Parts: sequence; structure tokens; C-alpha cells
Amino acid sequence: MDAVTVHFTAPLLVWRTEQYGDIGYVGIDGEAAETIAGHELERRLELGRRRGFGSVKVEVRVGASRWSTSVFPQKAGGWFLPVKKAICRAEGLEEGDPVEVELGLL
Repeated sequence: MDAVTVHFTAPLLVWRTEQYGDIGYVGIDGEAAETIAGHELERRLELGRRRGFGSVKVEVRVGASRWSTSVFPQKAGGWFLPVKKAICRAEGLEEGDPVEVELGLL
């Protein structure tokens, strides 16, 4: 993982959509969210612009599963981490289960 690594535990939430079906995600708040926001600000200052939607690229580890994605800021504060259906199946995760997450901020 990258030099900046964030660890947190949060429940798996499910956003139900007609068009895309159920989408699993984890909300990120507190100290983890502050660390991500600080990292996003540093990157924005370095590059002179924001990434799409203010997102931050991350490498994620949940259990034995690893993948690359982005986290997205939420209007109400904090961040949104999408969790693929394949990851939920591989790790036996269901809505409401606590998810131990390791994020490498890229």
C-alpha cells in the first residue's frame, strides 16, 4: 500500500436502484474522512485542479480481497467507498455487516 494508509471499520450499506440493481458501499467519516480530505487537498494543490467529482484514487483491502477504485466526497460530509458485488460475495458480506477496510491513498 501507499505511504498514506487509512484503516477503519464501518457497516456495509446498500443503495437500491432500479437501473443498476443493489450497489454496496461503505460510508467513511471521522478521522479517516479527515485524512482523505487532507490528501485530496494536497493533490489538488499539486495538480492545480480537482479529479472528477473530487474523488481520490485508492487501493482497497477488505479481508483477502484487494482492488483499485476511487472514494467520492458526500455532500453531507465524509466519503463514499463503492464495494463490488464480487467482493461482497468473496468476503461473505451482507448489508449491515461491519467491514474492516484498509485504504492506500494514491
